[in-house]
Amino acid sequence: MTDAVRERYERFAREEAPGRSAVYEAWATGVADDDEVRAVLQRITPQHRHPPLVFAVTRLLGAPVASAYGAWRDFVVAHADEVVAECERRTVQTNEPLRLSALLPALSGIEGPVALLELGAAAGLCLYPDRFSYRLVDEDGRERTRLDPADGASPVVLTSVVRGPLPALRTPEVVWRAGIDLAPVDVRRPADRAWMDALIWPGEAERAVRIAAAAGIVAAEPPLLIAGDAEERLGEAVAVAPAGATLVITTPGMLVYLPRPARESLIGGIRDTGARWITIDPPALHDGWTPPVDPADFAGFAVALDGEVMADADPLGRWWEWRAGGGPGAA
Repeated sequence: MTDAVRERYERFAREEAPGRSAVYEAWATGVADDDEVRAVLQRITPQHRHPPLVFAVTRLLGAPVASAYGAWRDFVVAHADEVVAECERRTVQTNEPLRLSALLPALSGIEGPVALLELGAAAGLCLYPDRFSYRLVDEDGRERTRLDPADGASPVVLTSVVRGPLPALRTPEVVWRAGIDLAPVDVRRPADRAWMDALIWPGEAERAVRIAAAAGIVAAEPPLLIAGDAEERLGEAVAVAPAGATLVITTPGMLVYLPRPARESLIGGIRDTGARWITIDPPALHDGWTPPVDPADFAGFAVALDGEVMADADPLGRWWEWRAGGGPGAA
């Protein structure tokens, strides 16, 4: 019988953790070779036992954060029931504002003012593209351009590598911001902030600083956050968006967590609203691209506006490459 847990953790250790978190690489490698720990994780339903979620949950529960696998595995075995129960009630809530850099080419193509609605919003850190500064650099780190909010430089600076031509970019004018999430995160609550911190991989010090600064901006002006299923609550959220603004619905990195039928149904529901739609997804994830794309043509994820691909990008926004055929102002 195929050991799905072993395969998933081997793949994570081989392809996802290296260069990002030595701790998580060590933990995943250990799980792949540990029958007892894999037996614990087998008790968790598949959608709740992938490495980033399990590792975050164990850290939230008090597992020691050290590169050595032994201390972590002892904690998991000793607290197996608690780990299983907590994983079942949690989902990954990435809260990565750097993704907005990858979405910027699509946002720049929309006339304002904008009413922004994010599905899978978590704490809503990606609902503030107008409050952050963007620093776009080349592969050698040389600055190509910088955009700041209308009132000046932000304490949150999103730095990304841009490959190839640089299209015309602008900071959007956001007049309303809302999100839907199964379990919204309130940055003003200590327990929610603790969960946000647990979701940051060990070794991501720069990311921790960025998220803390973004959380400060969100806490000063919280968005409307609606708890529930995105498709079920979509109509309710759309109904309260302000008239006179262009409604933009974003799904940055959330569709991958839905079963395919639910994914396709949600895409259809978004299109039925008549709103503009921005997403960043693995190109093979769904058939919502217009025209269809060949996944082999991408080094990362596809960023699209209304299904039309704008960029190839790192899923967390660390780099992006313009893909919309030159476009206005490309240079």
